[in-house]
Amino acid sequence: MEFDITRKFNAEAEILKVLGHPIRLKIVAGLCTRECNVKHIWECLGLPQATVSQHLALLKHKGIIEGKREGVEVHYSVINPLAKKLISLLD
Repeated sequence: MEFDITRKFNAEAEILKVLGHPIRLKIVAGLCTRECNVKHIWECLGLPQATVSQHLALLKHKGIIEGKREGVEVHYSVINPLAKKLISLLD
């Protein structure tokens, strides 16, 4: 077996770190099945809105999800292909 010492794996490691939290993993898994607004997410998870918003902000900052404004709501979806692949492997 050979090791590729030139490949850094930094981006992959960052995605794994962010998805390493159970709440964020649940959020991303849910968003892989459909777009949702923050209210729907916190209602499904049974968590406070502020908690869900903090996790969404981190996921968005790391480029795993994006939010699209539709009127007064923001609908979130997964945009990172590696995150989608990781979730599909877990299922």
